[in-house]
Amino acid sequence: MQHIISLLMENESGALSRVAGLFSARGYNIESLTVAATEDASLSRMTIVTSGSNEIIEQINKQLNKLIDVVKLVDITANGEHIERELMLIKVQADNSEKREEVKRQADIFHGRILDVTDTTYIIELTGEGSKLDAFIAAIDASDILETVRSGATGITRGETCLRL
Repeated sequence: MQHIISLLMENESGALSRVAGLFSARGYNIESLTVAATEDASLSRMTIVTSGSNEIIEQINKQLNKLIDVVKLVDITANGEHIERELMLIKVQADNSEKREEVKRQADIFHGRILDVTDTTYIIELTGEGSKLDAFIAAIDASDILETVRSGATGITRGETCLRL
């Protein structure tokens, strides 16, 4: 099962490599990883998406909590309801009026935004759960896709639960 683990960590050089090294040394896979500064300049929030049995995820959480840089950790998929989103930028070929109309129609259906238009291409921004982005890719002719960039999932717990000090 896929898990989204969010953690607050000290905003110092080498902290990211220590987390990645922990996963690498134990043979765990990071499916996606996002890191950004928080409102507190001394802390960063890292969101890791990984898969494994409950025992493996428990072991990952314990090992992460042992790292000196990690201040607080929460598995948001295990702690109840959450919202997760992923960002995708996709460049598609749109070199004739028929393709342009079809790409625009699909972007509208999936609530995407066309960010850039040239004579032969569109760049579209989509956000949502990974399954929505996958469905958009499936809805477009594969031969028209020129480039795809995805951020990986990030998430936040719903309600009163927060990851903060």
